[in-house]
Amino acid sequence: MNEPRFASVLSTLSDSDAAIAEVVRGIQAGLKGAKPDLVACFVSHHHGPAIETLGPRLAKALDARVLIGCTGESIVGNTREIERGAALSVWASVLPNTTVRAFAVVAESATEETIRFIGVPQVHDRERSSLLVFADPFSFPAAEFLELLNDKMPGVVAIGGMASGGQGPGQNLLITEEGLVEGGAIGVVIEGDVEVRSVVSQGCRPVGKAFVITACRENFILKLGGKQALQALMDTMQSLPSKDQTLMQRGPFVGLALDATKSSFERSDFLVRGIIGLEKKLNAIAVSDDSIRNGMTVQFLVRDAASAGEDLVHSMRERLGDAPVDPRSVGALVFSCNGRGSRMFEKPDHDIGCVQSAFEAEIPAAGFFAMGEIGPVGGRNFLHGFTASVAVFRRRP
Repeated sequence: MNEPRFASVLSTLSDSDAAIAEVVRGIQAGLKGAKPDLVACFVSHHHGPAIETLGPRLAKALDARVLIGCTGESIVGNTREIERGAALSVWASVLPNTTVRAFAVVAESATEETIRFIGVPQVHDRERSSLLVFADPFSFPAAEFLELLNDKMPGVVAIGGMASGGQGPGQNLLITEEGLVEGGAIGVVIEGDVEVRSVVSQGCRPVGKAFVITACRENFILKLGGKQALQALMDTMQSLPSKDQTLMQRGPFVGLALDATKSSFERSDFLVRGIIGLEKKLNAIAVSDDSIRNGMTVQFLVRDAASAGEDLVHSMRERLGDAPVDPRSVGALVFSCNGRGSRMFEKPDHDIGCVQSAFEAEIPAAGFFAMGEIGPVGGRNFLHGFTASVAVFRRRP
């Protein structure tokens, strides 16, 4: 087959017309005039009213078949992360023997306890399909939508993020070639010879030993290995080196092992969830997930800049494998949490630097800092926090 082609341009010009002209020229040069099958654009709110017509203008200028994008608090482009100031990042791809179908989903209440989704995408070949998803964090129940996808199309990767940059409903904008979409979620189904390989780095490392949940209720872990859960947490903390004790005091996490058949675990085997409270009367731990159940294996985790960076580099190399990758026919989209960047790392451009380090040469890349990151762990799609989710586009092996 023909090799896929990618191009990406980041503009930090504050004048919107000039920024759009700059990225259009760069994409056209990068693709050598080819018509892109998929364009993704990410823009900071500094561009104000110009965002309303950004999608149609870019799609027309680039003659794009499908265009999607959103606003971001910080914008990623090639080797940079623009956390303050105007930014427009546009990424375009030519995907031979691959179909790209756009979709838009809205959620409405079916009953007081159930949600109905309208516009759920369809896939024809689960083995050769992936989903790219952007959503509004204030109007769309992304976790419930991902559960529906897991049940409806098991094994199909969904990756993306929640639009950011706004402080309330209606301020985080979703972009298509037809204009802005008010709330809900947008995305594309990518199906064919080009794969989207997901890399999800949750940035935590296990400490102490693994436990089996022996009593729980809703999102409360009551007992671990027969011991009161709060006591197990305290015992684990006291057994750690002083540095890890400090990290756990700042923000403890728990990893939920998703594969019940395993007896030993690595960091990639856990779904990371925050410990959101301690119930002293019950000697219980409250976890930010109500899917916990008796018999599930869990382990306490800590997060710091060093472990987060190490995990992202390790995850990139592990998912890409040992086979050489031609950087001329690979592209990537990067979705990092708003809590990362300079809030976590001393070195600027940290996450995109880790992504680029996995390749022999710089690849076209773009993305944004999200209010929640979408990606698979253990074969199921989840909504994450403090995570870097990466979609690597390349020819299917």
